[in-house]
Amino acid sequence: MAHKVAIYTLGCKTNQYESEAMASVFRHHGFECVDFDDEADVYIINTCTVTHLGDRKSRQMIRRAVKKNPDAVVAVTGCYAQTSPGEVLGIPGVDLIIGTRDRDRIIELVEAAAKSPAPLNAVQDIMFQSVFEELPILDYESRTRAFVKVQEGCNNFCTYCIIPYARGPVRSREPARIMAEVEKLVGQGFGEIVLTGIHIGAYGAGLRQPVDLADLVVRIALIPGLKRLRLGSVEPLDITPRLTGAMAEIRTVCRHLHIPLQSGDDEVLRRMNRKYTTFEFSRLVSAIRGQVPEIAITTDVIVGFPGETDAQFESTYEFIKEMGFSKTHVFKYSPRKGTPAAGYGGQVDAEVKDRRSKRLIALDRENQKSFARRFVGSSMEVLVEQLVDKDNDIWEGLTDNYIRVFLKSNENLQGEFVEARTVKLQGTSLLARVKI
Repeated sequence: MAHKVAIYTLGCKTNQYESEAMASVFRHHGFECVDFDDEADVYIINTCTVTHLGDRKSRQMIRRAVKKNPDAVVAVTGCYAQTSPGEVLGIPGVDLIIGTRDRDRIIELVEAAAKSPAPLNAVQDIMFQSVFEELPILDYESRTRAFVKVQEGCNNFCTYCIIPYARGPVRSREPARIMAEVEKLVGQGFGEIVLTGIHIGAYGAGLRQPVDLADLVVRIALIPGLKRLRLGSVEPLDITPRLTGAMAEIRTVCRHLHIPLQSGDDEVLRRMNRKYTTFEFSRLVSAIRGQVPEIAITTDVIVGFPGETDAQFESTYEFIKEMGFSKTHVFKYSPRKGTPAAGYGGQVDAEVKDRRSKRLIALDRENQKSFARRFVGSSMEVLVEQLVDKDNDIWEGLTDNYIRVFLKSNENLQGEFVEARTVKLQGTSLLARVKI
């Protein structure tokens, strides 16, 4: 009987990619991948440490795995494991801690942990890592959307962020390896490829050949058979006219950019070490929309950064209102030990953060509706992801410019691209009819 492995992923798209890659490695070694709530022989918790909530949730999932099967090997990897190995090892029942490198050795390390009388700490210093660690996904279980990791690490050192310490410096993946993985995935029938990484706008750093993200996007977008190419988060200073030009000119490239803002106040941006002003950000967004009129621009914003006054928050609120983002992810500032901002004065009360967060979430909902409403009555191509209402044959999918669409069909549309006529707004999504 095959051994069983269960993997729980917290955090970002890069973590999701790495979990899928580890799952595929286990499958190729004869393991059966099961749900995390099932009993397994090996539990992998791929952790996040962006916020205190990520740390807490990581610890909860570790304890849940230990309780589910005390005889199982419990392995902890990811950013929380990398930055706080002592805390993780202090949790009774943890057998292996890996961090953010050497995941390509996961089977070997799990086997060693199973034989070891004491927990194994395989975490290594990430700050001197200079080579991209290959961890390609050997097989996928679904056939709708595939993530491809193109780089690792970040050199920005924003004052609130622990990620450069968890992931190390920027390392870029060789273009030939990326192209080979995408070609393989296209051949397996994937409708959409998403480029992911920690700081994908820095792609090209450390490579022998002069290549940047725009070059990579154009090369991938022209692969025969690829229907959609979507980008993960791209920093404002990394967006070039060549990159947005590719979105405007190549149909394959999705009309969607996620550009982190973090604050709509210049003084807060300066203390965050964000290296741009709201004027520069606004000018960038205007230029992009001029080039790609129907583009979805989504963003991140942090409320309650140390020292953020009511007036500075109001500046952020008004700026987000003015920008009309199609989606804003709102985060309450969480002090991370080891970052400069954790030692700043003027830490904002939890109640104030909560109040500010709720106001921005309400604004975001109106912005989402406003963006989606523009496309009511339009003909749009939808990549159908899943059946969400079996009784009424309702399917759910995404347009290339990141609008969620619900449509009715008694046929199996999963993974299919369908032309649909949007009928009306429902919440922040669109209802549509499949065009015959």
